[in-house]
Amino acid sequence: MREAHPVERSVGMAYYVSDADGTGGRLRDSPADFRVRELEAVDPEPVEADSGSYPHLLLRVELRGWDTNDFAGALSDKLGISRERISWAGTKDKHAVTTQLFSIDGVDPDDLPDLRDADLEVVGRVGRPVLFGDLAGNAFEVVVREPDRPEAVEAVTDDLRTFAGAEGSVTDDGVTVGVPNYFGQQRFGSRRPVTHEVGLALLGEGFEAAVLAYVGNPSDREPERTREARAHVEETRDWQAALERFPGHLGYERAMCHRLAEVDGEPGPADFRAALETAPTNLQRLFVNAAQSYVFNEILSARLERGLPFAEPVAGDVVCFRDRDVDALAVPDTGRTQRVTDGRLETVRRHCERGRAFVTAPLVGTETELADDEPGEIERAVLEDVGVEPAAFDLPGEFHSEGTRRAVLVRTELEVKHEPLTFEFALPKGSYATVLLREYLKTDPEGLE
Repeated sequence: MREAHPVERSVGMAYYVSDADGTGGRLRDSPADFRVRELEAVDPEPVEADSGSYPHLLLRVELRGWDTNDFAGALSDKLGISRERISWAGTKDKHAVTTQLFSIDGVDPDDLPDLRDADLEVVGRVGRPVLFGDLAGNAFEVVVREPDRPEAVEAVTDDLRTFAGAEGSVTDDGVTVGVPNYFGQQRFGSRRPVTHEVGLALLGEGFEAAVLAYVGNPSDREPERTREARAHVEETRDWQAALERFPGHLGYERAMCHRLAEVDGEPGPADFRAALETAPTNLQRLFVNAAQSYVFNEILSARLERGLPFAEPVAGDVVCFRDRDVDALAVPDTGRTQRVTDGRLETVRRHCERGRAFVTAPLVGTETELADDEPGEIERAVLEDVGVEPAAFDLPGEFHSEGTRRAVLVRTELEVKHEPLTFEFALPKGSYATVLLREYLKTDPEGLE
């Protein structure tokens, strides 16, 4: 194993599993260099279906240079509706060309506006909003510009084939590679990775600490004006002055400061909760989800340190089973799990070898039951070190989480093309392209965003 970049280590990604040198290079010189297409798992009714029974209009949208949240906001503004009436199956980065599903409650096709760099295709109607579970995965086509060592691809691929437990697995569609199913840097923020710190503060000290972790907490990787505004918040708690100091593009920080500046006297816990709840509901959920993700990453790094396998279980592990295939992509069903005992170990290993089962680790929540034996020791040690226990996730509103489990390994069929260096692959929902690409480039994670 090879030690990861310090910024990656700060969010729990302690290692590369490939010891080989990276290619270097840059991603996203233009949005067209990073193409993402959702692998859909939705069966809509025709657009002519009764809008009373199927009130949500389903769209397939190609976006060029749009952040998902920003597009949803612009679309709601154009339609003159609350943004809460717009839902999507997966969040995408703005520095890409993305094809993804959106649903809109209570609008007709004729209501749809024109928006720059966005092509909207009506695909039908659904009875409920599209949600994260409606996405099977994503297909990627990623170009690396000006790699320093393009020849390094072969050595990295050999290492990742071994990690996948798929030596010799080469098909017409590419080669099977695997990486730890880390949550990527964008889960936490590439320039200022703090969303997990907000969540951990919320789980521990409460709403005031969470607001300060988001609004304060300056990073050396930010512009000077932004650092100064955050430092001023921490030093003075002068919310009105902070509102005047924050640049206009930091809308969420400004909204929190504005809410607290309206308070007559010193803000109390209810005021800090209200300030945090000025963020969109998906961002509120992200704070706690990012804390879960950080703990998960730490568990995976500890598993690597212990030398436990990822492609097959050991006694005490909890596995989940294969749900379905979408475009030949195996999707884990984390709702179907089984503890691995010594008596079942060989049988479950064979299931994992055939891609029918997956070793998991917890995304900790109120309903989490930890693994047994050595995997359980790892999970308990990480939770103790972080200072989090499952009961802490019993929070109000969007901040509550019952938890689930997640596969520790992600495999994919990878095809590599040269001139320009291009990677083509597909991943199940919730897995990050940059977690695979970081193994190949081995650069500052900001260059992967």
